Amino acid sequence: MEILFDTANLAQLAEMTPLYPVAGVTTNPTIIKAEGRIDLYPHFRKIRQIIGPDRTLHIQVLAQDADGIVADAHRLLDQVDGKVYAKIPTTEQGIRAMRLLKEQGIGVTATAIYSKTQGMLAIAAGADYIAPYFNRMESLDIDTSATIKSLARFIDRHSASCKIMAASFKNVAQVSAAFEAGAAAVTVPPALLRAALGAPDVTEAVSTFTSDWYQTFGTTQLP
Repeated sequence: MEILFDTANLAQLAEMTPLYPVAGVTTNPTIIKAEGRIDLYPHFRKIRQIIGPDRTLHIQVLAQDADGIVADAHRLLDQVDGKVYAKIPTTEQGIRAMRLLKEQGIGVTATAIYSKTQGMLAIAAGADYIAPYFNRMESLDIDTSATIKSLARFIDRHSASCKIMAASFKNVAQVSAAFEAGAAAVTVPPALLRAALGAPDVTEAVSTFTSDWYQTFGTTQLP
């Protein structure tokens, strides 16, 4: 099971990476937009410094044609580091680029997946991760859990090394559903995890434990 942070916010990553069992970080142009007009490659290198060399870093390409996607991927590896996974939209040109990059031994994350067909093609193209968009698919009346289950069976049947990394969540129930359906990884905004652990019921339970101990022993610490 892998949990990744879906953010490019350096302050969030510096604060929360030591707290949570995260396996990496994913970004895309929309996430980058939220940070403003950053100094792009130094910013990504700072992310790498925060998360360390053993966590995965997934950065999206911008080009839409296969040759441009391949060039973008190489640019990311040259400017950030050689461990970056190139996030590639699962289009016709994206599939071609995935095949070319995998022939060169470059890590690939297939993104913007809305269907089983897209996922299967990305798996066949050699993608290391595929990212079905959970909430966006549900908004289109697509059975996202069934899609993930089908893709997980496809991976098992063909002994593929690909991992399903579900994305696009609006609540933690969807995150749980993705794992239960067979996703090996999820990428979530840090705030979503924080909200889950900071739910009022959780906070109240912890406060009650402390209060009960104090009423019994007159301290708030173990002796």
